[in-house]
Amino acid sequence: MTILVLCALIFGVGMYTVLTRREIIAILAGVELMLGSANVLFIALASFSGADPGVAGAIGLVILVVAAAEAAVGLALVVTLSRRSKRSSIDELTEVNG
Repeated sequence: MTILVLCALIFGVGMYTVLTRREIIAILAGVELMLGSANVLFIALASFSGADPGVAGAIGLVILVVAAAEAAVGLALVVTLSRRSKRSSIDELTEVNG
């Protein structure tokens, strides 16, 4: 039961970060918190349900790799955008230049 509360708390912090912060890096960090807490919750629920620990661990590892790839692509886009436009706020990057 403790792990469920902890995962919900971490997910809530990530959601709060995504909804309230305007810096792109902070939003990416919030998304990573949400993905990490969902991953931990998935592995915990798989172990509680009596599923094969190897399968749960393998699926958790796949989720972790996808989250790392998402973070790498997101940070590369942030670096490219900030080098081009010298802006780091999501509000300033809503314009699309044709």
